[in-house]
Amino acid sequence: MMNDIKIFKTNVGCPKDASYIMRCLQELVFGCQFNFDLQDCDRILRIEGKRISSRKVVESVKKLGYQCAELF
Repeated sequence: MMNDIKIFKTNVGCPKDASYIMRCLQELVFGCQFNFDLQDCDRILRIEGKRISSRKVVESVKKLGYQCAELF
């Protein structure tokens, strides 16, 4: 079975914040790989794994105080 890849637009501005968000998401979304592209104008969060809940990711990032929306 192939992994899903989900791409999210965020307003995360620095590597420290990105690391914090990834640590928090790892506790909620198991078995996934996370990375940020903070150089991109959309401050991309990319998640690769099986059965990724976009809603859960968006809600979790927003609870941490950041904007997050899935890009299609």
